[in-house]
Amino acid sequence: MTAAEDPASPNNGLSDVYASPSMTTRAPRAHFPLHEEDPRDVYQLVNDELMLDGVARMNLATFCTTWVEPEVRQLMADSLEKNIIDKDEYPQTAELESRCVHMLADLFNSPDAARTMGTSTTGSSEAAMLGGLAAKWRWKANRIAAGRSTASPNFVCGPVQVCWEKFGRYFDVETRQVPMNEQYVMTPEEAVAQCDENTIAVVVTFGQTFTGLFENVSAISAALDDLQERTGLDVPIHVDAASGGFVAPFCAAEIEWDFRLPRVKSINASGHKTGLAPIGSGWVIWRERADLPDELVFNVNYLGGEMATFNLNFSRPGGKVISSYYLFLRLGREGYRNIQAATYQVAQHLASGIAALGRCELVFGGDPSLGIPAVTWKLGVGEHAHNLFDLAEELRTRGWLVPAYTLPAGQDAVVVQRIIVRHGFSIDMADLLLEDMRRGMAKLDDRPPSRKLTDAEGAGFHHDAVPAVAAEPVTR
Repeated sequence: MTAAEDPASPNNGLSDVYASPSMTTRAPRAHFPLHEEDPRDVYQLVNDELMLDGVARMNLATFCTTWVEPEVRQLMADSLEKNIIDKDEYPQTAELESRCVHMLADLFNSPDAARTMGTSTTGSSEAAMLGGLAAKWRWKANRIAAGRSTASPNFVCGPVQVCWEKFGRYFDVETRQVPMNEQYVMTPEEAVAQCDENTIAVVVTFGQTFTGLFENVSAISAALDDLQERTGLDVPIHVDAASGGFVAPFCAAEIEWDFRLPRVKSINASGHKTGLAPIGSGWVIWRERADLPDELVFNVNYLGGEMATFNLNFSRPGGKVISSYYLFLRLGREGYRNIQAATYQVAQHLASGIAALGRCELVFGGDPSLGIPAVTWKLGVGEHAHNLFDLAEELRTRGWLVPAYTLPAGQDAVVVQRIIVRHGFSIDMADLLLEDMRRGMAKLDDRPPSRKLTDAEGAGFHHDAVPAVAAEPVTR
């Protein structure tokens, strides 16, 4: 008689999950298991461990989608086995990707939306790197044509997400990062001052990670127009619209940040942030077909013909693209406008509530003409019994993840807290958070910490990264 046939066996399918071998022995940690186990038992074990994660919808640090419609979940399940890299095997998924590219080119006001180039990616970080690579290859071609050296490319940016620092390191491009000023965003003057004949692009962040603010793409473009008129230097712009690309077209259409500006050659946007798609969705779009160098393009078989492909990643599920296509059709401009307007409404409600606490100074209060649906604040001037790191730790006891962190170089003495207001965060939830903030501050006032938390101790949220090996200084 086998264990499965033995009524007394713990593996007979009738025993309680928590009396099973999976639950009465220590889970493997460093060795590959020898034997198979009952799927029900193993599922429960893994699911139990995941209870130690934070509640995603209460994670107000993340920019990523934490709420989707049931239809999106179903489409993700339906397309679990579809590998989007296999264009010939899954031609309709490839077709939906192509449709999404041209829809986004239209949304971003490409002058040739029906024919320009773009691609889906695993997120906006890959998309940003593709935009940077295209800029490097365009610069390289121009330098070769002029008989000039291609040895020292650089790009200019303000305070950026770490993917741009990785781009500079991985693809051997000097990063000229402007320190954060008292306005928190790179100015046109600061950008132009860093440019020279080796600048492949100025990266303008449209929805800054640290504060939520928009850098002024139009003003930086005008300053580069002036630079070209004075010096002949023609420096293109890549817009990192990871967070702003899916809000400004609907809630601040008057802002010229996209392909309406001829100097903007490429845009990356994150489908899994304000695009509302599941995590793992990004896009990069070029202004016109000629702005994507042929050297970056590979052709694959597609329905007896060829389709261009240009990615850093390879195999990945097609569900993120399929879900994006569903969302574009499901919502349209009207639906996205309604959803994003609601997130701005909640952000402004939070900003008013935080200001009413009487202790905080708003850095950004959720104005759609100035930034993404977010709220950022710092403690007001004066002595405080606790700091924002202490408040962040106190809010964790209620399940809220509200990041506190120091700003980048130039403003690194300033500590802020920031909330990203996403689809699925309501006024009611905002009121619950505000009440917990009031309660937390009162508790810290009544029982102040013997010592305030430091940046290192409260560093649960950092938006930069320190390379394991420091870059060699560049002499100019």
